[in-house]
Amino acid sequence: MNLLPYQFVGEVVRGFGRGGKELGCPTANMDGTVVNGLPEGLPVGVYFGTAKLDGKSYKMAMSIGWNPQYQNEKKTVELHLIDYSGSDFYGKTLSAVIIGFIREMKSFESLDELKSAIAMDIKVARRGSVEQGKL
Repeated sequence: MNLLPYQFVGEVVRGFGRGGKELGCPTANMDGTVVNGLPEGLPVGVYFGTAKLDGKSYKMAMSIGWNPQYQNEKKTVELHLIDYSGSDFYGKTLSAVIIGFIREMKSFESLDELKSAIAMDIKVARRGSVEQGKL
């Protein structure tokens, strides 16, 4: 994927409220300037990389797209900061570098299946790489 690594900076905004409550995976939803500024040709899907918030760096798992499980009509960029334990960060500036692609976005048969996929995405992101044939 020759569009990576890709770096961006933006403001954290309120999302749909599903990440932490429904999925057990709180996310930082990026503002429209980040979504609209993504490189043309960057596929929707789940990625890994690093993010910086309040001067501290975190590994991250990130989704770009319309979240087919929920049939969103609005494209979003949502980051899960691994090992972040602070309070909410709405209105703060976050910078990130997308390093690699994990998987395509898709709809799952159940919420539990989606949660399992998210847990695997976070494991990959924590490792910081996708090994051939292993996720």
